[in-house]
Amino acid sequence: MLRKLIALFISLSLCLTTVACGSSTPNTSQTNVDNNTPPPSINLSEGKYPVQQATYDDGNGEYSLMLLNTPPGSPPVLRTTDLQMARITDEEINDGEKTYLEVTGSQKVMHLTEDFKIEYVHNVTETQTNPQTGQQETIVVRRESNFWTPFAGALAGQALGSLLFRPQYYVPPVYQPGGVLTGYGGSGSSYNGAVEQYQSRYNSPPPAITNRQTLRTTGSLRNTTTTTTTRQTTPNTSKSTGSGYGSSNLRQSGNSSSGSRQPSFGSSSPSRAKSGFGSSRRRR
Repeated sequence: MLRKLIALFISLSLCLTTVACGSSTPNTSQTNVDNNTPPPSINLSEGKYPVQQATYDDGNGEYSLMLLNTPPGSPPVLRTTDLQMARITDEEINDGEKTYLEVTGSQKVMHLTEDFKIEYVHNVTETQTNPQTGQQETIVVRRESNFWTPFAGALAGQALGSLLFRPQYYVPPVYQPGGVLTGYGGSGSSYNGAVEQYQSRYNSPPPAITNRQTLRTTGSLRNTTTTTTTRQTTPNTSKSTGSGYGSSNLRQSGNSSSGSRQPSFGSSSPSRAKSGFGSSRRRR
């Protein structure tokens, strides 16, 4: 009788052990999933970082800066919609300073030379009816590329020149293809202030504001493929002159053809553009 009780006790112990092991398996699996989750982006340490290239996308108002000398573990490309800009001082230019990003706490300021070119990616949108839902959708049908120099030419020598050395938020002028955009459409100590100045000047909000609202609610790109065309005006050059622009067509069909695209943005080649707020220079 005692032997039967011992055997029964051992059997019950084995069953309980098996159940306990089985119930702990999901927790182990969940832990593995959590460990595979990508870590959050690392903020840059305070300091100065040379800017090699820069681009602005009016689809969401985001800047992408390719930086040099970033610390280990920090990404070389910074993407942000919260960026202030200021012109490099004459003293810094005499010391050989080039365009750089200055990080102080949460504040990010890009100090630019007057001839530094930011690539401007313009999103051409259309409102179409979705055949499946019957609802109106705003989609990007084409992307165009140009260059923008916020502090080009004689701007720094004008009466308002002293303000250009102070970090502020800037909104690009109205996009125009074929010529370098110079100056700015709006500026202010806050981004909202820059947007308000732009809106009062052009009687419409900047494309980034409109696109954020419409593309976010309608899904932006939908079933598109890309065709890229390149217009090259200066052969065998290592720096961009800012005279050409590229475009990207996004089609609803499944056929696509592509050409070579050599992005050359964020350069510091000399610029002879006549300056003016929200103006553009066309090369004939």
